[in-house]
Formats: sequence, C-alpha cells, structure tokens
Amino acid sequence: MSNSPVTAQAKGAGRVSAESNSAVGEQSSVKPKKATKGSTVKPESRLAMVRRARRINRELAEVYPYAHPELDFRNPFELLVATVLSAQTTDLRVNQTTPALFAKYPTPEDMAAAVPEELEAVIRPTGFFRAKAKSLIGLSTALRDRFDGEVPGRLADLVTLPGVGRKTANVVLGNAFGVAGLTVDTHFGRLVRRWKWTDQEDPEKVEAEIAAIFPKSEWTMLSHRVIFHGRRICHSRKPACGACPIAHLCPSYGEGETDPEKARKLLKYEMGGYPGQRLSPPADYPGKPAPPLGAA
Repeated sequence: MSNSPVTAQAKGAGRVSAESNSAVGEQSSVKPKKATKGSTVKPESRLAMVRRARRINRELAEVYPYAHPELDFRNPFELLVATVLSAQTTDLRVNQTTPALFAKYPTPEDMAAAVPEELEAVIRPTGFFRAKAKSLIGLSTALRDRFDGEVPGRLADLVTLPGVGRKTANVVLGNAFGVAGLTVDTHFGRLVRRWKWTDQEDPEKVEAEIAAIFPKSEWTMLSHRVIFHGRRICHSRKPACGACPIAHLCPSYGEGETDPEKARKLLKYEMGGYPGQRLSPPADYPGKPAPPLGAA
C-alpha cells in the first residue's frame, strides 16, 4: 500500500508531518488561564464543558485528518483476532505477529482446529500467549458453530465470544461494520479525565458519559483521534504539553513538559518523524510504515 503524504487538501495536514513539528509547537502558544495566588476559578458549567469538548474534537480532526485504527486487518475476523491480541501489548507488536498468524489460520474454521501449542508459538511475541490462544480458539469455535463462520455485526452477539468485551466489540463494529461506538482503552480513559469530560474510572461509565457529550456519528472517529493524541503527544508519564496543539483548551496543561523544544523531543510516531504502528497503513498516512518482525 502506498504511503504518500497527506495531500494539500487534507485539512490541517501541515501540522502533522515531521518537517512541520514547529507548527505543532506554535499551536500551543495560547496557554490555558491559571489561577493567580488569592484568586478563585469559577467552576466550569456542563454547557461550557460540552462546548470545550466538542471544540477539542474539531481541532483534533484538523491535527489528525488521517486518524485510523492502528491494527492491520483485511476483514472482520482479522480485526477481531488482532484486537484480542492487542491486550497488554502494542498494536505494533500485534501487526508484526499477525501476518504469520493469518497465513497459517486464515479463517475461524482453521483457527478453531488449531493445536494450542502451535498457535501459542505463533502469537508468543504478543505476550500472555497461552490465555490469548485459549480465547482465539474459543471465539473461533463459537464463530464456526454459532455464527456460520462469520463475525456478527451486533454488540450483543460479539460480547458472547470468549475474550471479547465491549471495547473489543466496539473496535470491530466501528471499523469493520461502520457501526458507531466508543473505544474506551487506557489512552482514551486517561485523556478524557485529563480534559475533565468525566471523572469516572470504570470503562463502561466512561463510555456512557462521553456518549452523552457527542452525537453518535462522531463516536468512532472521536475514539481514533483521542487515542492518536494519547499515543503521540499526551503521554501517560510525560505529556508533551509544550508541543500540544490543544493546550489552550486543556485544564491539565502543565502536567507535562511545557518547554516547546523539550516537548517536541517527546513526540512519537509520525509527529516525531518515526515509523507508525502499522506495517500497511492507509494511503494518506503521513508517516513511515512499521518494520516487519525481526527487521533491523
């Protein structure tokens, strides 16, 4: 698949290439207002929070016009398997592992009949390979026996499969079937709490509260944008606040590095000029594809 830069027509594309990281820093020149000593900050109303949340989503859409699922897949079954494998590891490691996996087990029927030890050997790089192999054989068996070998397109059906919860189901529904859903992974949960959209920790409660802020049509792409931002700029331990294009909208500005030059050094993937997580990224992805497993 070709990896041409984002076209000039792509809105906001100038912010995202490695050559234009300075533009990202410029976006953060407008800093959030901080309370001065002895002053009080008026609590934000819900209406103001919703307006700010929707503005963040609009601005992230300009920063990441190419946002996409970062797991390589060609059909719903491959996406389902890859998402199960992505637990407790990176999408990059999954993408480096699945080519050999799907060459050996291309269908639910093939995977259902897998010898556990042989399947474990293939998926070992993703970690927790015994538990994951058990889930993959179990869900493949269920697909074969209960769904005629096809991945169902309903949440209620997907969550009955071994190893499949709401997060995995929403990934599959949103990206393989076009059914709107919110993917509440660790990045999504961390950022929506930093932005004060919710204070919930439970993923299902987070999902419910965020769903009430945005129209359903935005759910899938909102998930991609937030997760992209969490992986590239708003990191868990050291967010790159000084290079953040939405710093002026962030109530948690200052938790990370605020110096623009130092913050730019923290940027990851295409924002920092490095390869992404997909071996076969979309054609409009402005970064470099990831290397295969074992490549130098």
